This record gives sequence, C-alpha cells and structure tokens, in this order.
Amino acid sequence: MPHFDPLPYAVPVFIALIAIELAWSIRSGRQQAYEGRDTAVSLALGLGSTVVGALAAGAVATMLVWAHRLAPWEIGWAWWAWPLCFVLDDLAYYWFHRSAHRVRWFWASHVNHHSSQHYNLSTALRQTWTGFLALAFVFRLPLAAIGFEPGMILTCAAFNLIYQFWIHTEAIGRMPAWFEAVMNSPSHHRVHHANNARYLDRNYAGTFIVWDKLFGTFEPETGTEAIRYGIVRQLGSFNLFEAAFHEWIAIARDVVSAPWRHKLSYLWREPGWSHDGSRETSDAIRRRRGLHKPSG
Repeated sequence: MPHFDPLPYAVPVFIALIAIELAWSIRSGRQQAYEGRDTAVSLALGLGSTVVGALAAGAVATMLVWAHRLAPWEIGWAWWAWPLCFVLDDLAYYWFHRSAHRVRWFWASHVNHHSSQHYNLSTALRQTWTGFLALAFVFRLPLAAIGFEPGMILTCAAFNLIYQFWIHTEAIGRMPAWFEAVMNSPSHHRVHHANNARYLDRNYAGTFIVWDKLFGTFEPETGTEAIRYGIVRQLGSFNLFEAAFHEWIAIARDVVSAPWRHKLSYLWREPGWSHDGSRETSDAIRRRRGLHKPSG
C-alpha cells in the first residue's frame, strides 16, 4: 500500500521550533511556560507514541484495506481526491476528537495529551500510547469504505497531525479574523486545552474550526479570563507511566467496584460520570457555573 509519511521529516522542525519557543519564553520573562520535568514527560510520551504507532501501523493499514474493499467505486489517486480526502479526514478527526472527550473509553487514551498544566509546543508531542487499544482508527474506516485509497488517508492524517503542532503555543496571540473564521489557531486551541468551566469540551477541530461552528461546539477565547491548563482533576505527577496509563487504571478500578448494572457505563459514559453522583461531568460543572450550553 503506497503512501508518503511526512512525520519523520517534520520531527527535526518540531524540535527546532520547541528550542526557539523556549528561547522566546526565557527572553520574554515567561520561564513558567516550560517546566523541565513536564517537558521531559511530553517528549517521552511523543517518543513512545512514535514507537507504538510504528508497531500498530500494519494492523491499521490492514483495517483500511479491508474497508476499502467494501467501496462501491474506486476514487483512485486523482489530484482532486487529495484535498477532498484531507477535508473529510479532518471531519473524521473532529468526530474522533469529540468522542475522545465525551466517551470515557476514548478519553482514557486521549487524556494524557491534556494532562500538562503548561501549554507550549512540547505539549503537542504529548501523544497517546494506547490509541490502537482504544480503537481510534475506526473513525477513518468510512473514508476507505467510500473509496479513498488507504495510503491517501494515512498521508492526509499525517499532514493533519503536523498542522496541529504549531497551534500549541502561547507565543502567538490572535491570527487575522479571516484566518480564524475557517482555520484552527493557537487562540482556538488554547480554549480546547483549558479547564476553565467556560472552555470545557470546546473547539475539537484539527485543521478547520468550521466543524465546531457548524456543530455547536465553538467557544472563542475571551482574553479576559486567565486560562488554566490541564484536566479537571490534575494528574499531580511527572511519572511517565502514570501519565500514559492513569485513566485506564481508574476505569478498571471503577468497573471492578461498581454494581453490575453500572459497570459498562464506566466505559461509555462521559468522563467524570459516576453512578452515585459523587463526581461531576464537564456538563455538570458548566451548569453549576451558569454556563448552560451542552458540550455535545
């Protein structure tokens, strides 16, 4: 299955940009933008994710090829298929990302990306080790099933991931209004990484912010409320394996201790849900703060 993987070529650029941002943070008196142990965890998670992704690549490709055999027609490698595939892949990413915040099974794999209380380019590398276990790839199977080449899908997905790197920064304020009307930006994505009640479970976009505006999950950065980064119940640790697996462990504990009729709910209900009401979901936090728009 032919495809081009741009990620190995992007990694040196990522490292160079992290070094530039670090120098900027020191020069501008914003040393708090980086914390050594936190950055080390982000880099280690990124390295581990690369290794795990390489190991799972064959299985994911096999699934895409299987789905492609179901396609009623062949789209092939026509030039016009590339931009169409990229747009539809980004739509698939939106729904994966939204599900990753609204279904605890997917959240267990995604939460490590949000577990840093700092927001800088190294945070973009804080990627999952358990994406294949969480079945995140199923959101891209429909693209293959309608006829897009598996190699094209994988290449578009890689470019989508590369795009998202630069929006993990506080060094860039607001982009021009015409840009932010269509494209995801650092301002939009800072909202997504915030744990302020106003911002919880908002701005799921990968490349195009239009999906959030279309499906009612968009929230602009106010500029008047200081952003707090991280998760609702902060990890409070720089232990690499705790960062990678803590939510899976928490799910296992909840499933074991829950009454039988509620066990599966700890897998598919939203993060923070509990059968006895002892915890709060993001929607409950928003309601308590008088922010009634549902998270989706």
